[in-house]
Amino acid sequence: MPERAVSVSELNEYIKRLMDTDEVLAGISVRGELSNYKVYPSGHHYFTMKDAQSALRCVMFKGSAANLRFRPDNGMSIIAFGRVTVYPRDGAYQLYVNEVIPDGVGGLAVAYEQLKEKLFNEGLFDERHKKPLPRYPRTIAVITSSAGAAVRDIIRVLRARWPAAKVIVMPVRVQGAEAPPEIAGALQYANAHNVAELIITGRGGGSIEDLWAFNDERVARAIFASKIPVISAVGHEPDVTISDFVADLRAATPSNAAELAVPDAFEVRDMLQTAAIRAKNAISRELKSRRKWLEECKSRRVLQNPKYYLDDKRQLLDRSQDRLVAAAQLKVLANREMFARLAASLDAMSPLKVLGRGYAIARKEDGRIVKKAADVSKGDRIKVRLQEDEIGCVVEEWRINGRR
Repeated sequence: MPERAVSVSELNEYIKRLMDTDEVLAGISVRGELSNYKVYPSGHHYFTMKDAQSALRCVMFKGSAANLRFRPDNGMSIIAFGRVTVYPRDGAYQLYVNEVIPDGVGGLAVAYEQLKEKLFNEGLFDERHKKPLPRYPRTIAVITSSAGAAVRDIIRVLRARWPAAKVIVMPVRVQGAEAPPEIAGALQYANAHNVAELIITGRGGGSIEDLWAFNDERVARAIFASKIPVISAVGHEPDVTISDFVADLRAATPSNAAELAVPDAFEVRDMLQTAAIRAKNAISRELKSRRKWLEECKSRRVLQNPKYYLDDKRQLLDRSQDRLVAAAQLKVLANREMFARLAASLDAMSPLKVLGRGYAIARKEDGRIVKKAADVSKGDRIKVRLQEDEIGCVVEEWRINGRR
């Protein structure tokens, strides 16, 4: 046996020194499947990489994780770059990761698709959120680099097409880590101070890395929150960024953005001239029609001498009076005839008419009419109504079917 036994800590430190001096382990790339991915409150990322036979513990500290362009998910195939060494406290070796990329796909492409899906699900791309552009903007804010060709192209096209518009350049960086907060800040400032009626933001073409500021979530949300309509003009025709999806209108190039932002002054002038000609012709036709109408009015007899008008109205009044009198007479005659018929019918039905022929009406003391002998009894007092008089009687006898 060895003369002196080493402690666990000493052994772990010895192995750590061996691994730290190994050139292969000092900078190695490892391919595997991501598992047990977890981000701690400290900002450090811990996960496991595995294949069909083995697993490897990994850690990526906060500083390295800040450079991640995409969101790692469990089950994703990745390539991790870093160094392998021992964590002395646990006596376990692990991969200290400096960088992670998706296996087979660029990290920026994955980040682009992940953010695109996220914002799409939140509704930031919905057409119902798109604001209409002002037809004749008086002030246009251009948020881009002041040193690039894009701003010169935009200003040149705007001045050529619509010189009446005032162009305000809000210079920002459009590339690098500082670019997204500057672009988002310029958008927020433009809205807070209402500096323009329309905003154009973008830059010239380049690689996906060059255009990445316009794939940043901060810029996308600033465009979506803008109350001022925004035209996104990033790169060339094939280039499509997240900003293009969120903006109210996407332009293929910065020059195209300027063309979409304002009308062509020459076309507007031609349109106004055509409208003026149409209006002049319409007024001429209306004046001609009115002159013809006045000539017709002039030839009317009533306008030649107003007395003719009064004569016509007097005759019309006389005829109307005659018709009204005739109608009233006919109505009175018809009512008289109807009254006579109704009076004759009423007289024929009058009880007094019956009494005049020698009949009488017998009533009991309570006023009820005596219709038959059985309605009274011997000794009952009744009143007999004649044509003009009334007599009181006492029933001494009565007969029913000839019998007393």
